[in-house]
Amino acid sequence: MPIARMLKGYREFKTGMHEGSREKFESMVHEGQHPGAAVIACSDSRVDPAFVFRAEPGDIFMIRNVANLVPPMEEGGTFHGTSAALEYAVLGLNVPNIVVLGHAHCGGVKAMIDGEAMTEAGYSFVPGWVSTLSAAHRRALATMPDATDEEIARVCERNAVLVSLENLTTFPWIRERMAAKTLKLHGWYFDLETAGLEIYDSATGRFEKAENSAAFFQDGL
Repeated sequence: MPIARMLKGYREFKTGMHEGSREKFESMVHEGQHPGAAVIACSDSRVDPAFVFRAEPGDIFMIRNVANLVPPMEEGGTFHGTSAALEYAVLGLNVPNIVVLGHAHCGGVKAMIDGEAMTEAGYSFVPGWVSTLSAAHRRALATMPDATDEEIARVCERNAVLVSLENLTTFPWIRERMAAKTLKLHGWYFDLETAGLEIYDSATGRFEKAENSAAFFQDGL
């Protein structure tokens, strides 16, 4: 989106949505934010969770990064952007849900698959960040020897969701709230081409179409 279009959009927002919802915006200032979910999504410009789920300001605490990844709990180092956002969402905002949202045709997953080519192309930060998916990639190659590159990519994209779900449980304050049943983890996968949504079922170990979920047809969720 060109900068001029961005500013035009802001003008329309300011005179339209904001003026029409002034009371709501004022209440969010005075009462703070109370999002119903933290969503860990990819930075990909084609997959905007607020747009896909028709969310309004205050509905979602958004955490976006390359390939919607959650790193494992680490106390060393200094700069932990995703971990800091999670900590604030859970400890500061008491979100009742965390959703890891993966998607098809993810550039971050492709970067992991391309491996050394990314480093040779001059990338310094992306290869290390997506390397947490390397084991999942190796498993896919070992168990699907006849799969096409596209099939391997789709499997790795779904595995990226599972890796993040697993890493979420390395944070003690997430485990505590899960045990107390005040926090639920969700793994979702969005198909960019069909706009289809899949939900991970831990009981079956599979991603199922959202339409097959009883919750899909309930209002007010």
